[in-house]
Amino acid sequence: MKLGRIAVLSSGGDAPGINPCIRAVVRTALHYDLEVIGIEEGFDGLIRGEMRQLRARDVGGIMQRGGTFLRTARCPGFKTTKGQRQAKRELNESEIDGIVVIGGDGTMRGTHVLAEMGFPAIGVPASIDNDIWGTDMSLGVDTALNTIREAVDKLRDTASSHQRAFLVVTMGRDCGYLALISGVICGAEVIIIPENEIQVDQISKEVMDAYDRGKSHSIIIMSEGASYQPEDVARKLIEDDCGFETRITILWHVVRG
Repeated sequence: MKLGRIAVLSSGGDAPGINPCIRAVVRTALHYDLEVIGIEEGFDGLIRGEMRQLRARDVGGIMQRGGTFLRTARCPGFKTTKGQRQAKRELNESEIDGIVVIGGDGTMRGTHVLAEMGFPAIGVPASIDNDIWGTDMSLGVDTALNTIREAVDKLRDTASSHQRAFLVVTMGRDCGYLALISGVICGAEVIIIPENEIQVDQISKEVMDAYDRGKSHSIIIMSEGASYQPEDVARKLIEDDCGFETRITILWHVVRG
C-alpha cells in the first residue's frame, strides 16, 4: 500500500518557534506512517523544486534554534499565475498529497491560493507582529515579547543611572501588538502604536508628568509602523525640556532571533 506524503515549508519573515513547529510536523507525520518532504527556501524553493526527505534525525536538536533550518525567502514569483501553477506542478510531480506552510500574513495568503487551486494545504501562523486574522497568538510572539522585556529591563538600569529617557523601537509594520503589550509589561510611560497614535505634544506631557512625580528615568516604546520618526520624537522631548537626555534603541530584527 502506498504511504501518504506531505510537504512542509516556511516562508516570509522568520520567527522564533518555526524550527520546533517543523519538528512537530515531521515527527507527528512519521508517527502516522507518512513520508515528509522538506521544501527549501519557501515558495521560491517550491517553484524551483528544491526538496528533500525529512526523517526523525533530520529534525533532532533544532528545537532551541531560532530561524528556520529549511531557510526562508520572499518570493515575488509566487504572486504570479505562472509561479503558482509551477508550484502546484512541482507538488504533483513529486506525488505530494498535502502541504503544511508556516509563515506570516503573506504566507497565509499564498497558502490560501494553493487551497483555492484544489491542493490540500494547512497554514500555521508564525508572525511576531501577531497580525494574522483569527489567531490569538501566532508562533514567535511570546519569545519576541520576552526579548523586548529583557532589553528594556537592561535599558532601564542605565536610564535610571544617567536620568535619561529611552525611546525603544520594536518591530510591527502595521500592527502595534508588540509595542503595546511590551509597554504594558515593562511599565512604559508612553506607548506609540500605528492603530491609535498619541500626539507628539502628549508624549512630552506624559514624560514631563513622570519627571514631576520624581521619576528618575522614562521609557517610551514605539512600534516601527508609527508615522513618527524616532529622531523626531527624541528631538521634540529635548525641545520641550522634559528634563531628560534622550537615547534611541532600535531592536527590530533582534526580536526575531
